[in-house]
Amino acid sequence: MKAVFLDFATLGPGLDASAMHAAMPELEIFDVTTAEQVAQRIDGAVIALANKVRFPARLLQENPRLRLIGLTATGTDNVDLAAAQELDIAVCNIRNYCTQSVAEHVFGSLLNLTHNLSRYDTAVRRGEWQKSQDFCLMTYPLRELSTMTLGIVGYGALGKGVARLARNFGMRVIVSARPGTSDSEEDRVSFDALLRRSDVISLHCPLTPDTAGLFDAEAFSKMKSDAILINTARGGLVESAALVTALTRGDIAAAAIDVLPEEPPVNGDPLLDYTGDNLQITPHVAWATGAARQAAIDELVANVTAFLHGEKRNRVV
Repeated sequence: MKAVFLDFATLGPGLDASAMHAAMPELEIFDVTTAEQVAQRIDGAVIALANKVRFPARLLQENPRLRLIGLTATGTDNVDLAAAQELDIAVCNIRNYCTQSVAEHVFGSLLNLTHNLSRYDTAVRRGEWQKSQDFCLMTYPLRELSTMTLGIVGYGALGKGVARLARNFGMRVIVSARPGTSDSEEDRVSFDALLRRSDVISLHCPLTPDTAGLFDAEAFSKMKSDAILINTARGGLVESAALVTALTRGDIAAAAIDVLPEEPPVNGDPLLDYTGDNLQITPHVAWATGAARQAAIDELVANVTAFLHGEKRNRVV
């Protein structure tokens, strides 16, 4: 049974792949696969594993032996799910593998912005503390998390993990409502109410036609002027140009962005040209602790094993 992993290098170095080979003895692993190479490499494959490689309808239609696409991510926007369903190709994602990593990244970013850690570090290195007339330097404001309300958009495993840490900091948590859903653990509010009430907004929802560009100029105009936006989900949820404008004009206080619409951003992005110190940008690493990356492989193997035994696990199709 031919199986291929098309972009193993996206999971980073230092991982143990032995469990994958045990589950799929004929597995062939490629570190990188370009769009032009995908068709050749999955030809005759029953199982295709990938992280970010795209699977459009045409590619699925041209590979009748393909029966499983196993993703090493929660997001599924790189697969034409409608075509997969029509062709009876199972698609599995992975869940609950990087919750702690993402939650820690969110609060590392939040503490950096609320306590102005990077700005104070720069000030000390410039010699400003050394010239202070007092024992400390309080050039920049410090905000205590326990006084703040955290709004969460997307309340799956990641959103709930962030909420748990927020409560440990004494924060109040509110969650953006979805039509037809309810939750007894947290306050559910309308999206507009969340924009107006939150001191911090953390994004953990998938990128869909309904959520693309969710944070645009209108959304920023409804947020508090001292609010902070954190996006560790998908870059397409936020309109980059609108965020630059909001940060420049002071419509919101700050943002921590771990994802961009194009990754890597070889064609540039308005956020990359912004020079203000109220923006933190990281290269899609919120999920990427060593423990989380190994857990991703473990979850992938569990999905493949379930499929081979005729069981459904983490199936989106």
